[in-house]
Amino acid sequence: MTVRVRFAPSPTGSLHIGSVRTTLYNYLFAKQNKGTLVLRVEDTDQDRLVEGAIDSIYDGLKWLGIDWDEGPREGGPHAPYIQSQRLPMYQKAAQDLVDAGAAYYCFCSPERLAAMRAQQQARKEITRYDGLH
Repeated sequence: MTVRVRFAPSPTGSLHIGSVRTTLYNYLFAKQNKGTLVLRVEDTDQDRLVEGAIDSIYDGLKWLGIDWDEGPREGGPHAPYIQSQRLPMYQKAAQDLVDAGAAYYCFCSPERLAAMRAQQQARKEITRYDGLH
């Protein structure tokens, strides 16, 4: 079995101690098991994106001596490594599920979904789609 671990920072700010700890664990685990450490940028929160944050995160990891094997700059067999660039892949996979009858579109309004979720939470139920539409 090949070990693959990842660190997926969100470029919404500077590298912090919690991220360093997680990355260090993954880095050491990958190295101990002759595995791969993947850096994938989780940039889907475009509203909170901070200019230069990903460069700062890269620099911080390099300063700490943490090197990754695959990532946006290094490339690799599972590119792209920037989450927002993977959207077309996810859209195709979702459409394939719909085409196969394994998924369906929901035409509920956001208000209906929010109300349904609130009611389920009030009843301490697992939140899920009720299948009404």
